[in-house]
Formats: sequence, structure tokens, C-alpha cells
Amino acid sequence: TSTHHSSHLKPTGCISLYPSNTMFALTVAPARPVSLGCTPYMNVSRASGSAFQRSRLKVNPTIRVGARTKLAIAATVAEMDRFETVIGLEVHVQLNTATKAFCSCKSEYGAEPNTHICPVCMGHPGTLPVLNEEVVRKSVMMGKALGCEIAQESKFDRKQYFYPDLPKGYQVSQYDIPIAEHGSIQVEIPPEFGGGSKEIGITRAHMEEDAGKLSHVDAAEGGYSLVDYNRAGIPLLEIVSEPDMRTGREAAEYAAEIQRIARFLNISTGNMAEGSLRCDVNVSVMPQGSQTFGTKVEVKNMNSFSAIARAIDFETERQIALIKEGRANEIRQETRTWDEAGQKTVSMRAKEGLADYRYFPEPDLPPVTISQEYLLEVQQATAELPSAKRTRYLELGLSMQDVLVLADDKSVSGFFDAVLAKGAPPKSAANWVMGDILGYLKAEKKEISEVGLKPDGLAELIALITDGTISGKIGKDILPELMERGGSPKKMVEDKGLMQISDTSALEAMIDEVIADSPNQLEQYRAGKTKLKGYFVGECMKRSKGQANPGMLQKLLTPKLDG
Repeated sequence: TSTHHSSHLKPTGCISLYPSNTMFALTVAPARPVSLGCTPYMNVSRASGSAFQRSRLKVNPTIRVGARTKLAIAATVAEMDRFETVIGLEVHVQLNTATKAFCSCKSEYGAEPNTHICPVCMGHPGTLPVLNEEVVRKSVMMGKALGCEIAQESKFDRKQYFYPDLPKGYQVSQYDIPIAEHGSIQVEIPPEFGGGSKEIGITRAHMEEDAGKLSHVDAAEGGYSLVDYNRAGIPLLEIVSEPDMRTGREAAEYAAEIQRIARFLNISTGNMAEGSLRCDVNVSVMPQGSQTFGTKVEVKNMNSFSAIARAIDFETERQIALIKEGRANEIRQETRTWDEAGQKTVSMRAKEGLADYRYFPEPDLPPVTISQEYLLEVQQATAELPSAKRTRYLELGLSMQDVLVLADDKSVSGFFDAVLAKGAPPKSAANWVMGDILGYLKAEKKEISEVGLKPDGLAELIALITDGTISGKIGKDILPELMERGGSPKKMVEDKGLMQISDTSALEAMIDEVIADSPNQLEQYRAGKTKLKGYFVGECMKRSKGQANPGMLQKLLTPKLDG
């Protein structure tokens, strides 16, 4: 890409990018509508190790442009380095209670619209809410997992705002005395994004009720909206972070860790597609080294962790571009939505301030009192957290890359732990779980709890390979059947006659046959082409149908080849 300032550059169908450690934005703005064969807006950014450039850039290498195209470099490396991004997240975790927060209606995803509603959650006059104790228990459990202080006494408040999906005209939430505050979690950055860990502070976690769900019909079809109140009144725990994140990748990993904790504790499905985990991002930029934050912008409607990273990267560059153009006053406190199709943020509305919500204590609900006995009871029932699992796995000698895969999913880590409990070596067990087993699950679109192979079966299979009863190849060959049908690997090996051939005389006879049948290869080997040893090993394994003991085979083959 040329860097001169002509507005009449003629593209040749080839786009060159700066080195990967260079951070800039490339804007493609055609002079008139043309077919480029690529996205009309392309933005390439290193973004402190994010996968932004891989996900944003979609270029057809055989681009044909029939019109003059204007290329403008939006920022140079030196200019981008003058700014620092400040990021905070508000994560809404939908608690998986059987009933709603303040009534006995079912809390169920996917039911027919407006079938799980009652006068209480619809806000009818004369009705009184009753707090679901499970909401408190799950909130306390999550608060402790986040390292927060649990309030001995907290209260509910009414948050006033008017929207069609809010039947009461207000939301029951917590304002000045939340159930939990002042915590932190450790976030691990995957090795492919630079590695390392970072502590992210937790400002607070508070209980509240969810709103209903609006579905909008296009103007072409009449332009109306439908509302489903089944979700209204379902319990949420809103977790507000400190503004400690500086990149989109850090924010995405933080949100993923919140999801992981919620799932390990079994307090939420954490399913972003179903709306049981929703993230709002607050983004601002400030001069490098400044102690004063810029104007924060809230971004909503990101339905994946990668979308969180991309939205932050886009919003960061948008704000920096406005500042550099002398239009910093156009960065205002507002709510923007992430447009996945356009890969950009779009303004929705001005952001409400605290005064706009006119909080006041909820008169129909008493304060929530947490005794030390109750707190101890909840703590004792808390499962091992992802961070504790990672530490334990690292102490077993596993790499951080292995650890992040194994500790990512509760059911997978539980399966792995059960295999270890049966005496399997940690590295061997990790390799089987992360490689063949997770590969099978992905291909078959199954959960690990749905397969026939149980932890004791995998431990038995590993033991058969370790003691030389079968080879690793045979183990891999019989794995799909074990995954499908289950059963004892040892019995399957015996029934199929797959025991490894470790008899010296039988192996020597096989080697002699292969050498006798391969005079040309033997001559070339002895002439110096020693890589042909692999050919002889392969032929022996083929004739033994994979049952020859590889170690013994190698040991016996070399002296015979050398003559």
C-alpha cells in the first residue's frame, strides 16, 4: 500500500500490509459504488495481540476495481502509541433457578411466548414479590468465587425506566448496598495471544430481575414489535468490573472466565446465544500516561467473546480518529450497539445517568441478611474453581496450553480428573483427552457425558499401551468403537486378537522376510540412505497389522539392516 497523499491512487489488485507488529487502520472508501470483492470497510489492527486482523480482513486476492479508489491511512504507529484504551465490563449472568426471582413462574428458556407469567412478574397492582432464596445462595456463591466481600445486610431498590419489555415500569435491582463488592479474579491470556496473566478488579455484584424480550419486525413487513414477558423477572447477577482492561483480548478473556466460573459453580448455563450471559462494554481512550479517563462509551449486543474483542478494537480506533481530527467533542456518553454484519458500532441512544433512574429502596422487599453460618454453608458447598484447577494441573507438570484446554470445561476437567484418579500418567491422559477424545466430540457434536467410554476405560487403555500389551496405533484404532459402545478396552483387545507382538523370534522372522523382499531398498540403505529405515519399519508394521512392538522392532531391525 502506498503511503503518499495522492487521492487518485490506482489499485493494481494487490494489497500489501505492513509488518505484523505495526498497528494502523486502513480505510477503503471508493469514489463511487464499485464491486471490490472484499468488505467495503477494512480495518487491520495488531490491537495488542488480538485476532483482530485475522477476523476483520476479508480480501479476495483477485480484486478488480473499475473505479478510482481513495486510500487513507487513519493512524500511524507513533500516533496510536500516544493513546491508551480503558475498558470495563458489566456482565449479566442469568441464574439457573427453577423459578423466577420474586414469583413462582417457571424460569425456562424456549417456552411458548407469554406462557410463564403471572400478576406478580407483570407488575399488576396489589401484588407483592417474595424473594427466591436460591437467588441469594447462588449470588453469594458467585460473589465468594470472585473474591468479593459479602454484605451481611443488603437491600433491593427500584430502578425507574420505561420500556415496553419492562412491565412494572421499573426494575428491582440493588443500588448502594449490593450483595457483593471489592473482589478480583486472575485472567490467563492464551499463549497464542502472548500469554501471561492479569488481575482484574471486581467493583460489585448485585442481584436484579431481567426484563422481557422484544422481537422487531422489519418496516417492509409492517414495522411493529412483539414482546415476550417469559424472561421478565428471571434472576440476574450483574458483575461490574474495575476499568482494569486495556485490550479487547483481555476483555474477551475476562468475560470467558466469568462464564467459566458460573458454569463450574452450576449457577448458570452461561449460554450467550440464549442470553443467559450478556456483556456490556465501556470503552474510553486517554493520552498515554494520563490519570484522567476519557469519555466512556457503552457498547451492547455482542453475542460472542470474539465479538467483544472486535467491538472494543473498532470503538478504540473510532475514538482515537475523532480525537486526532479535532472532533473529541463528538465522543459523548452514549450507548452504541455492535453491528456484527458491518463490523462496527452504531449509536443507539444517549446514556442515562444515575439521576435518570431515580433509585429508591424497594418498599415491598425486606433487607437481605446473611449470617456467618449461612456463608460458611455456601462456601463448603462450592466446587473447585477454574483457577484452582489450573494451578493443580500446572503442578502436575502440564504446560499452560494443556492446562487452559483441560480447565476450560467442567465436564472435560471432571473426566480428566477421574482418569487421573485411576492411576493414569497426567501427560498421557492429557494427550488422549485433548487430542483424540475432544476431536471425536467435535466431529460427532457430542458432550463428553454422552459417549460410551468412561474414565476408567481410558485409564485401562492407557495402561495397555504403557505395559506394551498394545501399541499406541492400535489404541487409536479401537478408540472410536470404545467412544461409541464403551466397555472394557482389555476385553476388546483380547476378543479381536490385537495384543502386541513382543516375541523376539516372531519379530526377527518378520524382519527377515521384509529385508528379503526389499533388496533394492536394502542396497540404497547400506549405501548411505539411512532414512529408508522408516520404509522397513512401515513394512513390518503393515505385515503385523500394527501389532508389532515398535520399541523391540526398532531395536532388532537396526543390526540386521547394518549387516
